[in-house]
Amino acid sequence: MFHKIPQAIAERMMFLEELDRRDRLDGTSRKVRLRQIPPDTGKFIALLASEAPDGALVEIGTSAGYSTLWLALACLETDRKIVTIEIDDDKFRMATETFRLTGLGGTVEQVHRDAREVLDGFTDIAFCFLDAEKEIYDSCYELVVPRMVPGGILVADNVISHREILQPFLDRVEADERVDSVVVPIGKGELLCRKR
Repeated sequence: MFHKIPQAIAERMMFLEELDRRDRLDGTSRKVRLRQIPPDTGKFIALLASEAPDGALVEIGTSAGYSTLWLALACLETDRKIVTIEIDDDKFRMATETFRLTGLGGTVEQVHRDAREVLDGFTDIAFCFLDAEKEIYDSCYELVVPRMVPGGILVADNVISHREILQPFLDRVEADERVDSVVVPIGKGELLCRKR
């Protein structure tokens, strides 16, 4: 999956990596920055998504589509599709450009809404990547977990880098008998949950 990344996808990944790097260095405001995952986290979630059971693949927080590109690689390998949800107008437009340039329109379905307004329409979620504003993690988690298939996987980003904010959420997940969970020290910290 990672040894033969199609050229258009690899080029867009490099462009977004550089844009994200520049934004972090030049003082671009946090709200405007892409705040995307690093490549090692991309590989991690792609591997997990490629091994997910049958069911829907969902991403909450598209930004410019960088993490979606990694998940799309898993989809291309397994002949699946991913639905990615983004509320921000500018980031939604940038992601649309990402998927146009990479030719992934048939693999990626974009939803331009607040994820909390659309998640109740999903059933049989096999994989979910949660990388949105930290204040909505708990509500998104509570909408996703009941809709997951047994063996389904949920990954939440930034749980080490934002541990102070997310500690109550992490405590609730650890006590949740519906899932097995562990924090993986890759990237900025990934909470990995598997539906029992």
